[in-house]
Amino acid sequence: MKRIISFILIGSLLSVGTLFAQSPSYQAKKKVGINLSLWKGVATQSADSTNNTILNIGLLSAMNQLNGMGINAIGSVCYQQANGIQAAGIFNLNEGNTNGIQIAGITNINGQNTNGISLSGLVNITSLHTQGISITGLTNIVGIDTRGITIGGLMNFIGREAKGISVAGIANIAGESSRGIALAGLINISGEQTKGMQIAGLGNITNKLNGAQIGLVNVAAHGKGLQIGLINYYDESFDGWQLGLVNANPKTQIQPMLSINNNASINVGMRFKNPKTYTILGVGMPYLGFNKPFAASAFYRAGIELPLLDDCLFISGDIGFQHIESFKNKHHEYPKRYFALQPRLNIDYHLNEQFSLFVTGGYSWDKPYKWGHCIDKGFLIEVGTTILKM
Repeated sequence: MKRIISFILIGSLLSVGTLFAQSPSYQAKKKVGINLSLWKGVATQSADSTNNTILNIGLLSAMNQLNGMGINAIGSVCYQQANGIQAAGIFNLNEGNTNGIQIAGITNINGQNTNGISLSGLVNITSLHTQGISITGLTNIVGIDTRGITIGGLMNFIGREAKGISVAGIANIAGESSRGIALAGLINISGEQTKGMQIAGLGNITNKLNGAQIGLVNVAAHGKGLQIGLINYYDESFDGWQLGLVNANPKTQIQPMLSINNNASINVGMRFKNPKTYTILGVGMPYLGFNKPFAASAFYRAGIELPLLDDCLFISGDIGFQHIESFKNKHHEYPKRYFALQPRLNIDYHLNEQFSLFVTGGYSWDKPYKWGHCIDKGFLIEVGTTILKM
């Protein structure tokens, strides 16, 4: 009986040993080696599918899989994946995943995923997902999504979703959504939605905003949050605040205005009227009156309007900022340029659907841009007309 049991145990051990020796993982471990390479096929280790490389040094290398460190003057190619550190003077090309640190003078190209740090002089390309840090002098291109920090000297292009921080000299483009912070020198574009913040030197564009847009021009089809810029626009709905010189949507009415005030100024402006709010941009001259050296102004006002009587009488209140230029004819009492702060209360009577008359009462504080006392102050009275429909 003991002999039978012993025979079975010995047979089982021999069987397990035979299977283990035939397994791919065992063969891979058995063929771990060092690859010193001059060129493809001229190396101490072939690119056989069972080979793993723990150290690779050469000019141009081709290997099955890297598990360690590879340094090449020109480039390296991995037919499976690279795990560890991979550095090349020109390019790194991996057909599978890249896990670790990848550095190339020109480009890193990964057939599947990149997990870790990818640095290149011009372009990083990943077919599927990038998780970690990608930095390149020109463009980062990711087929599906990024998670982490993505920095491109010119552009970041993500096929679907960008999560984390994306920084680009010109543009960040996400095919579907952006979540986190997107910073661009010119423009940020999210095809479907933005959750977080878009900051651009020129403009931000998204279909659905949940967060904030900061740029010269901000555009969203639907919005919930904050838009800060010279021009803010939404196409269908917006729940939040728009802070800009012009806040517009498809229902915004553009209304020319003409008025005179007690400074003997003639003012020409354009009102961007929404259902309850409005902004006004305009110019006025001569600001100091006709009996003093010539001065001109540019003004901006933002306010709220409410109906008093049906659809013909309205009351509104706004606060305005006015920049004044005295040019070369500056008077000794007035600097070459200064500003005025002007709160106003307005009564607007609609004569018909096309024209209205308004009367304004307010107060003006004229101050130099450098800290100092008021140059002038006093009550402001203004009358004028508005073209309600062009």
